[in-house]
Amino acid sequence: MQKSITFNEKTRIMGVINVSPDSFYPESRITSTDGAVKRALEFEKLGADIVDIGGESTRPGSEPLDADDEINRVIPVIEGINKRSGVTISIDTYKPEVAKEAIACGATMVNDISGLSFNNGLEFVVAQSQVHIVLMHIRGKPSDMQSYAVYDDVVREVSNELDTSIRKALDAGIEKEKIILDPGIGFAKEAHHSITLIKNLPLLKSKGYPILIGLSRKSFIGAYTGLESEQRLIPTVAANAISIFLGADIIRVHDVHEAAQTVKIVNEIKNC
Repeated sequence: MQKSITFNEKTRIMGVINVSPDSFYPESRITSTDGAVKRALEFEKLGADIVDIGGESTRPGSEPLDADDEINRVIPVIEGINKRSGVTISIDTYKPEVAKEAIACGATMVNDISGLSFNNGLEFVVAQSQVHIVLMHIRGKPSDMQSYAVYDDVVREVSNELDTSIRKALDAGIEKEKIILDPGIGFAKEAHHSITLIKNLPLLKSKGYPILIGLSRKSFIGAYTGLESEQRLIPTVAANAISIFLGADIIRVHDVHEAAQTVKIVNEIKNC
């Protein structure tokens, strides 16, 4: 349960497993337990270090899912993966009851889109379990977050609001070594905000925490290219390569094979 992840030697790849019928990218939707477990095992073979299991869509405008329904979606998947693989399992949830069940079944990371801002006690579940937590920046909730995408200085404001999340985690007893930061690309952000945050990843990295970047096939790419989510692989690879070069420790992706190739070449360039 206290499995630890190291970050300095290479960029980690997190593969997205959406056990949901309404994720923004149709190809990522899996509604069967067997299908989700199979994809997770395929991701591991392709080079994923982490599989991120989510039962609730958090795309802009999405509505929350009842915790019991979310548990029913994700727990059989986590159990199935854990029986057949040693890959690190992340639970993509902001609900403490879901996180607690997922950790009991083998998840060793909680990917919290709320950055502990929903004030529901998730931090205490994480602290007690001694698992990793991803603190993502968001304003509002997925159903209304884009109405909060107003910034005078997006880098400074996101940085300050992540500091609030960090303090809350540390005050609850979460160890510094278990905290990962995510600037929340596309969450309460317009396209130009997301681009600016990617360019300024070194400033967020200077806080001394690993950085996760989740930009795979997102709408900011469509805003600049005119492409639908199904067509955004090449610009996703480009943006991930730049993010890795600027200090991202984990890239969260739908396309693990391409991400693994990206990591190999960028790390070679960085380390030569």
